[in-house]
Amino acid sequence: MTAILSNLQVIRLAIAQAAQAVQRDPAGIMLLAVSKTFPAEAVREAYAAGQCAFGENYVQEALDKIEALRDLPLEWHFIGPIQSNKTRVIAESFSWVHGVDRLKIAQRLSEQRQLHLPPLNICLQVNVSGEGSKSGVAPEEVEALALQVVKLPGLKLRGLMAIPAPADAPAAQRLPFAQMQRLLQQLNAHGLSLDTLSMGMSHDYPAAIAEGATIVRVGTAIFGVRTRPQP
Repeated sequence: MTAILSNLQVIRLAIAQAAQAVQRDPAGIMLLAVSKTFPAEAVREAYAAGQCAFGENYVQEALDKIEALRDLPLEWHFIGPIQSNKTRVIAESFSWVHGVDRLKIAQRLSEQRQLHLPPLNICLQVNVSGEGSKSGVAPEEVEALALQVVKLPGLKLRGLMAIPAPADAPAAQRLPFAQMQRLLQQLNAHGLSLDTLSMGMSHDYPAAIAEGATIVRVGTAIFGVRTRPQP
């Protein structure tokens, strides 16, 4: 058994246990394997172990992998910061974009999504912990942005994404995730039909699942510690 296969088995079991602990169906939680900085061969190995959805942060690295792995039916999620000059290739190459926090970026993705492709799934990134070093719209500004993005053609607004400030205690980890759940509920109470909370990573995904995460983004727990520099 390879390390990646073994790691995926451990994580899938942990996801199922975390879901069952709060009376959730594990089938409602997507495991997104964050493959940034890992080679295409590692992605291929994870696919052989049953993993189909992969998250990338860096555009050129992602495009190289997408090209190298075109023979596989993979679903690619862009989860990194989005520069205006990269929106076209993101709109053309990915199924999901998790980091939208400005109307300008959403508009460019909308305009540049090719008509023959299905709508691009969008999550709005929320700076739920108010960290100056992180991207994301402030919680109190999410509704205004969502009501604009949901009108854009070529996009399907699915929900919210967050990367909270790190915390060690499970109770402390759950607090920002609970806030994200409330934000999603508030948006839906205003007429939106959102179904996605992209939150939780290798160190805190059980806490995210306890508060309603539908996508957990796991990298090092699958592929190991990143040893080569990020682009």
